[in-house]
Amino acid sequence: MKAQTAFIIGIIAAIIIAVFAVLNVESVPVNLLVVKAQWPLILVILGSVLLGAIVAGMMSLMKVMQLNAEIKRLRTAKQANADQPDESSRQKKDMKKQSH
Repeated sequence: MKAQTAFIIGIIAAIIIAVFAVLNVESVPVNLLVVKAQWPLILVILGSVLLGAIVAGMMSLMKVMQLNAEIKRLRTAKQANADQPDESSRQKKDMKKQSH
């Protein structure tokens, strides 16, 4: 069911993009510092969207990597703490020994 929904959303998005492309075919001047060119407006828009998505994806990936490193650090600390009995468990054992 999820695959069908994703497929239908993809088809709708493709149709919207196709209509958008047909409506924005006029050439616009693009200044890339050293080079000046005339490109169709749809290419400029789609290129900007693609570049923005790449930058956002890279930033998201960096955040995920930071969180994974934090998880690893916390798991290591948890394991180290689990290997060492804490003070309260020692006190409980001592109390049990004294009561017998």
